[in-house]
Amino acid sequence: MKSDLKEIIIPSSQQAPKFKIGVCLSGGGALGFSHIGALQALEDHCIYPEAISGSSMGSIIGALYCAGYTPSQMLQFIKEGKLYKITNLMHFQPAFWKVGLSNHSTILSLIKDFIPNNSFQKLEIPLYVCVSNLTTAKWEIIHKSNKLDIWVAASCSIPGVFNAMKINDMMYVDGGLLNNIPTQPLRETCEYVIGVDVIPHLTPKKPLKSRDILVKSLRVAQHQSSQSGRALCDFLIEPEAIEKYNGFSFDAYQDIYQYGYRATTKLIAENPTLSKLAKSENKY
Repeated sequence: MKSDLKEIIIPSSQQAPKFKIGVCLSGGGALGFSHIGALQALEDHCIYPEAISGSSMGSIIGALYCAGYTPSQMLQFIKEGKLYKITNLMHFQPAFWKVGLSNHSTILSLIKDFIPNNSFQKLEIPLYVCVSNLTTAKWEIIHKSNKLDIWVAASCSIPGVFNAMKINDMMYVDGGLLNNIPTQPLRETCEYVIGVDVIPHLTPKKPLKSRDILVKSLRVAQHQSSQSGRALCDFLIEPEAIEKYNGFSFDAYQDIYQYGYRATTKLIAENPTLSKLAKSENKY
């Protein structure tokens, strides 16, 4: 692929905000269904994002939202089986120990099916997708490309689960590896930034079993890599579905959705400033 498929956002402190509200959606696998609930709760309070950034699962939900799909439509699609692919992202393949547990065919076809134009520029609202470049050891933000499916798939390439994506002689994996809360482009373009972190750090309520220590250790490392992005949020939503579920609990989408909805509703009730961002008219 040619190098014009990507755009690395370089923040500029002199750039005036273009939008009122931006929302950043973290990675987290199936825990990312909380994002649908969070977006629904925002809309129920007449708060409508004008730009979205996301890593991993956050990039999938973000892409669908930016393409014009409502949170209620996304949830209904899952219920009806029309969005079955999003609950079956792990398409296992032979010899996974050589190339990763899963290839990208499911994500690629998902984006092409629901967003046929396959272009960042043709989305209804701006989308910023975070990817981790293994070649340069840096995270990047992709904002302009006619290969939306490729970049979303790269952002979702969980190391050890998905193959790395080779793009323009660079190797890319999950954006959440190096920046799970990619608020940076929103901070430069939006007056207010709302972050949704579906893998917040929660103190264990009981002793961890040996098999859980590795997962918890990885989550702690990922949480630390998210600190700069979290600090840039004006408001931070932290659904706690992770207490009961994990990143592979795709069948629990309805319950995980509710965690996002409740956490967002609670945050709005506790923050009068956020309530003032509500529009008097309905978006639709």
